[in-house]
Amino acid sequence: MERDSAPAGQIRSARELPFQSSVLVAEDDRLFRYILQNCLEKWGHRVIMVNDGMAAWNALQCEDAPQMPILDWMMPGMDGVELCRRIRQAGPRPYRYILLLSAKDRKQDVVAALEAGADDYLTKPFDVDELRARIRAGGRILQLQEALIHAHEELQFEAAHDRLTGLWNRGAVLDALKRESQRAFRSHDPLAVVMLDLDRFKKINDAHGHLIGDAVLQEVGRRLAAAFRSYDFVGRYGGEEFLAVVPGCNRQDLIVLGERARQCISGKPVSTTAGDIAVTVSLGLAAAEQIQEIKEDCEHLMRQADAALYLAKAKGRNRAEICPAVDAAQP
Repeated sequence: MERDSAPAGQIRSARELPFQSSVLVAEDDRLFRYILQNCLEKWGHRVIMVNDGMAAWNALQCEDAPQMPILDWMMPGMDGVELCRRIRQAGPRPYRYILLLSAKDRKQDVVAALEAGADDYLTKPFDVDELRARIRAGGRILQLQEALIHAHEELQFEAAHDRLTGLWNRGAVLDALKRESQRAFRSHDPLAVVMLDLDRFKKINDAHGHLIGDAVLQEVGRRLAAAFRSYDFVGRYGGEEFLAVVPGCNRQDLIVLGERARQCISGKPVSTTAGDIAVTVSLGLAAAEQIQEIKEDCEHLMRQADAALYLAKAKGRNRAEICPAVDAAQP
C-alpha cells in the first residue's frame, strides 16, 4: 500500500489539497473564471476549467478527476445544484468536496444548496481570502477522509493477513478454501490443496533464536508467494506450516506445482544475519478433479493433504507426496 512520505503536520510544498493539487472549476462567467484560475494557480493548484455543468460532470468521470469541484449555481446545460445531486448519487467513493458559488444569498438558497449535496457555499462576489480559507478547510476534510480510508484498509489487511509473512492468515485461507470448494462443486472444476511444513524448524529456533527463525519464515513466505500462481491462495496455517488453495488444478499439474514450490524453498539457503541457513520443506498434495471427488465441504481435501504430508515426512522429508485419487466406486 502506497503511503504519503511527508511527516505528520508538515506543510506540503505548493499544495493545499491532499492526494493531488488539481481543482475543477465550473463557471460560465468569463470574469469569475479568470479570477478563480489566477487565484488557484497562485496558491499552487492545477486548475481544470469548464464553462457548463455537463462538461464538469464529464470531467469528473475521469480516473484522476479532482476531488474538489468549485461549481457555479447558474450554468447552461446543468446547473450547480443538479450537478451536486448527480455527484452524490454516483456514490461515496471517491468523495468530492463541493464548493458552490452563487449570487444568491437568501437563507433558503443556502439550505437548498447544502441539501443538494454541497459541502460549502460562497456568495459572489467573493472575498479572495475567504475563498482560500474555505478551500483549505475542504482540503483538511479530504485529508482526514483519506487518513480514515487508509486506516480502514490497513485494518482490513491485518484482519486477513499474517503479520509476519504477509500471506493470508489461517482464517482467511480456510475461507478461501471453503469458497473455492463450493464453486468447484457447482462448476465441476478441479480443486487442489497443498499443505507445506518446514522440516526440523525447531532446530533452527534452538540453534539461532526466534528472531532468526522469524526471518526464515518471512523468506519462505516470499518464496512461496513467488512459486504459486497469482490467483492461488497461499496462507500461513500455523507455526511453520503453510496452506495453499489451488483452483482449477488437476493432479498432474499439481505434482509439477508442488515440486516447483519445494525447489523454490529448498533450492538455496536462506540468508540471515546468522549466516546462510539450509531450509527444506515437506509437502502434502491433494486434488479433486472427478465429479465423485468434488464435495461442497472442504474437509476431505484437508484430510487428504494432511495424510500426504505425514507420508512425505515418513519417507525422509524434503519431498512432495500426493494423495491417491478417490476410487469412483467409493460413496
